[in-house]
Amino acid sequence: MKALIVYDSAFGNTEKIAQAMGEAIGCEARRVTEVQPGQLTGLYVLIVGSPTQKFQPLPAIKEFLKNIPAQGLAGVKVAAFDTRFTVSEIEKIRVLAFFVKIFGYAAQPIADRLTKKGGELAVSPEGFFVEDTEGPLKEGELERATEWARQIMAAQY
Repeated sequence: MKALIVYDSAFGNTEKIAQAMGEAIGCEARRVTEVQPGQLTGLYVLIVGSPTQKFQPLPAIKEFLKNIPAQGLAGVKVAAFDTRFTVSEIEKIRVLAFFVKIFGYAAQPIADRLTKKGGELAVSPEGFFVEDTEGPLKEGELERATEWARQIMAAQY
């Protein structure tokens, strides 16, 4: 089964998550700048991830998704993830908690764009947690990411 993980990363945390998932399910994890929409032909599974910055995915991920042709993901199982702060960390800053409730995280808009391009959502969008803006990842997140990726692949059978 041909699968691909496309990601962008600001401080390396999202990259670590993507690489761990790729190793767990036996597929490539590529930075978004190394992938063209035409390379998505023949995929059965596409997983896309980005850090959450300003309540949304990084610009390169948004541009990549925009450039996928209409119905370019028809017949493809898709999934979206992001890296973010934990809810308890966000709630420490009232104004941040307020804006998160309004705008959310990067994973949901990624999932929305993937399905708009014809993809079928395999699992709900997922967030993986970082300790601080530049990381590191919270303990256990790499393991949680690999399990999430395995669930995506298991949903294909």
